Amino acid sequence: MNPTRRTLDVRSLPCPQPVILTRKAMAEGGFAALEILVDDAAARENILKFAAWARCEVDEVATEGTVTRIVLRPATPGEAAEAAPVVHAAVGAPAGAATVLLTSDGIGSASPDLARLLMRGFLYTLTECDAPPLRIILMNAGVRLALEGSDSLDNLRTLADRGVDVIACGTCLEFYKSTEILGVGRISNMYEISEHLLSGPSVVLG
Repeated sequence: MNPTRRTLDVRSLPCPQPVILTRKAMAEGGFAALEILVDDAAARENILKFAAWARCEVDEVATEGTVTRIVLRPATPGEAAEAAPVVHAAVGAPAGAATVLLTSDGIGSASPDLARLLMRGFLYTLTECDAPPLRIILMNAGVRLALEGSDSLDNLRTLADRGVDVIACGTCLEFYKSTEILGVGRISNMYEISEHLLSGPSVVLG
């Protein structure tokens, strides 16, 4: 057993467990390199995103069959102290501006057509606000709003152009088999989404 190398097997674990366990292992330390075994594409990307955020050195990313081996080296103390989440501040947004969580492609459920009309109107109204939200998180059927062909796509693109961080749940996109047709925003995971929702005021619609 090599005391300078630790192996973390996160195969078959659901989001966000792989990235949470990776972060915990890095915090515990006691090794020169962390070898992570993962068999899910979204988990692999989330771990690599965490590595970039934590300033870890990525020694290796090798895939054999369905398993990817990722080898990370912890950041030096100085680099770790500098690491911080990227904050995407919307143009004109005051400090502490809200996070908007959208869990559906409509607002309400009595009439699907009315629900989608209300959501489209809500997003358009946000584009006209002097102080738009800091970020918009899309979960469950809410990810459909950011797909190619969505009648809300232009409004979300306008908000993104203004600096609003549009975040789509990777697990939700995979469930709907829509990852390849995401038209705006970036893919993230439950870990980051949870941190955003707990870090400041949030508005939930769906």
